[in-house]
Amino acid sequence: MRRLITLGSVKGAPGVTTTALAVAAAWPEQADDHLRPVVVEADVSGGDLAVRFGCPHTPGLLDLATAARKEQPGSLLAATADLPFGVRAVASPAGGRACAEAVRLVAESGQRVLLGEGSEQGTVLLDVGRVGECVEGLLGASGAVVLVSRGGADALAHAYAHLAEAGPLVEQYVLVVVGPCPYSPGEITATLGVGRVVFLPWDPKVADVLAGRSRSALRTSGWRTGRLMAAAREVAQMLTGTGEVGVKGLGGHLARAGAVPSASSSLRRGLAGLATKETGS
Repeated sequence: MRRLITLGSVKGAPGVTTTALAVAAAWPEQADDHLRPVVVEADVSGGDLAVRFGCPHTPGLLDLATAARKEQPGSLLAATADLPFGVRAVASPAGGRACAEAVRLVAESGQRVLLGEGSEQGTVLLDVGRVGECVEGLLGASGAVVLVSRGGADALAHAYAHLAEAGPLVEQYVLVVVGPCPYSPGEITATLGVGRVVFLPWDPKVADVLAGRSRSALRTSGWRTGRLMAAAREVAQMLTGTGEVGVKGLGGHLARAGAVPSASSSLRRGLAGLATKETGS
């Protein structure tokens, strides 16, 4: 069956779709017998790809939801469209009502549409936008969950709360921190309890390509060498096991050994201060 990887956030709009597209575009060629991954838009608030790139949203997510109710759901690949930079995607329409129902159906009975039959290979990158109750079943079925967050104490506090409730599933999580962050990977690992952390830096040029705002950049391969794509490649290697990637330094060594470092990090103080502020407000 296919590998299912879910990407989402718990607060704000840190760039889940951009992260999903970047990881798909940076997918290692040697992974999955050279099969390109498929990005599936499954955000209950609606999709962006059809508008960004002018690709059809039908066939797309709504068709997958319809197929999920059939005894023979058909092929996931029949609902894909090729984006300008070579990523295969299943798009969904803008607007929340139809998408929310489609996501519910896919989460409840459509896992077999995403995973395919036993002989099918490849990877599905499921972009759920904001992680909510309707996709909890998909989190459990995922081989990995990529949680996307900004790097401030307020954003990381929400990530911490989500990870604390994940139970044993926390081992499947990769935390992608987008933009500036005053904390080291080791601090985040020690405080949030997530063993895999990758920083995704601001890179406006590459972000514009992935948002469909810079078609001219596609004429060359230069955008693939930017910092954002280098970090996305790190995430992809981590997810596929095709590269040695991990938290550096003492925090990483302790995390891999299963030890619990001291709680006296600046990040823990930042989270504690935020909690105190909220309690007193």
